[in-house]
Amino acid sequence: MKASPTASRSPASTHDDWPRIGDYLLLRLKEAGVDHCFGVPGDYVLRFYDRLCRSDIRHIGTTREDTAAFAADGYARSRGLGALAVTYGVGALNVVNAVAGANAESSPVVVISGAPGVAEQRDDPQLHHRFGPFRFQREIFERITCACAVLDDPYTALREIDRTLDAARRYSRPVYIELPRDRVDTPAFPIPHEPEEEAGSDPEALAEAVAETLALVGRAQAPVILAGVELHRRGLQDLLAGFVLKAHLPVAATLTGKSVVAERQPGYLGVYEGAMGPEGARRVVEEADLLLLLGVTPNDIDLGINTARLDPARTVRAGQEEIWVHRHRYPHVHLRDFLAALTDAVVPHPGPLPDVPGPVGAPDFPQPGQPMTMARMMARLNDFLTPDMQVVADSGDCLFASVDLRVHARSEFLASAYYTTMGFAVPAALGAQVANPGRRPLVLVGDGAFQMTGTELSTAARLGLDPIVIIGNNRGYTTERFILEGPFNDIADWRFHRLGELFGPLRGFSAPTEDAFDAALGAALAFRDGPSVIEVALRPDDCSAALTRLSERLRDVVQQSA
Repeated sequence: MKASPTASRSPASTHDDWPRIGDYLLLRLKEAGVDHCFGVPGDYVLRFYDRLCRSDIRHIGTTREDTAAFAADGYARSRGLGALAVTYGVGALNVVNAVAGANAESSPVVVISGAPGVAEQRDDPQLHHRFGPFRFQREIFERITCACAVLDDPYTALREIDRTLDAARRYSRPVYIELPRDRVDTPAFPIPHEPEEEAGSDPEALAEAVAETLALVGRAQAPVILAGVELHRRGLQDLLAGFVLKAHLPVAATLTGKSVVAERQPGYLGVYEGAMGPEGARRVVEEADLLLLLGVTPNDIDLGINTARLDPARTVRAGQEEIWVHRHRYPHVHLRDFLAALTDAVVPHPGPLPDVPGPVGAPDFPQPGQPMTMARMMARLNDFLTPDMQVVADSGDCLFASVDLRVHARSEFLASAYYTTMGFAVPAALGAQVANPGRRPLVLVGDGAFQMTGTELSTAARLGLDPIVIIGNNRGYTTERFILEGPFNDIADWRFHRLGELFGPLRGFSAPTEDAFDAALGAALAFRDGPSVIEVALRPDDCSAALTRLSERLRDVVQQSA
């Protein structure tokens, strides 16, 4: 049989001083700030796992591959880059949904998939975990990542590693790296790393965009800032805070951008999401005579299922690489440069900031014997949140009800707020606390979402982490119930407060009433040796005001499509 070009020039016997491919990948991840790698072992990735466990990066074993991807997503949002390693086929395909979510929400996750060896693939055998031509897996991930690499050639492998990791950081999106198992220990041609330089802003376009924007701000009587998720993902929270302070302007956030500014500061309006959101924020944003949309990525959730009333004639929209001032487009202007230039030149706006209600609290909580409701729970949690807590919300009513929560610090709210995949919160909280042990997660999750991925709570217990997990148990899929009721929305009624008997060590509490919930919160806050689970009994027909408004819109859509 004729040897392949790669096989005929294999450097394994003559270049032992060259870096091994697996070691170089781990080194570059470590240099990028990745101290942990999540995943589940499998035979095609075991040789990489062996190198991983001898490196400076700690492996965090998870109960499933998809939860490893959710955990890496939470880690990436807290650290700037996250990583997971899984086996070929059954492992990699199990993370597709979570990676698609990271791609939709601009989270830089590095997917490392082991693969059959180059020699094995060349002989085209009937290998296990195979589901078609070997290229199929890479082609799937090409659709949901910003860069892919197959490290099958020792002469290009290191450059491919650098290229994909640079892309993850530059575009803040997932990347895919496939590592055949017979290439993990292969010496590779050492090529000096030369990061691709990002082109700067067009100076003339930047100057004109800033000048036109400042002129509009100076003439406006009631300008408002609406801050979005791109500011989170590009690490521009400090720049935004400086601009808000110097400009003396009120600021609201989109749901996907929630906590991009400190939510208890003067001038914070709350979350804007059209008619779905709080009335105070909606009124001030929609009545503004100038609206600065900074880092906002338009989508139906942020725009309240098309209930937003934002007039383009009164809007400046700044995206990652272009600025729209009314209907004037300024290409090749980066958001960072635009925001920095605005901050340098802006003059404080005169007049007081709008009077908007602060966090909704519950000073009369608890009412002894009173059954729990979603509204009362959120009001109590606003009083309960401490400056060191990070809120992680799952989709459904946990997400929509958390609009009313006000976290203390910036970037302390995580959710799958646009992709809205169920099962995000528990594993994402694991990744977030591993990434930042100084932030204690307060996890809000429904019973349906917990049944999908809640097993990762056992990993948190094994690692000695101490999230407080509040499970709203209303015995089914509440969001779907309010859109279209049917028996398909019913699920098994688990005894969540007894999970310590299975997952331990953790503490479990049952909270059917306000006084029981209050006692459970106090005990959970004091317990730092493991996770705490508070099972809150809710009526199946109880939901937040935001979900009521959302379901009315979606019910019309579903019925019109029938």
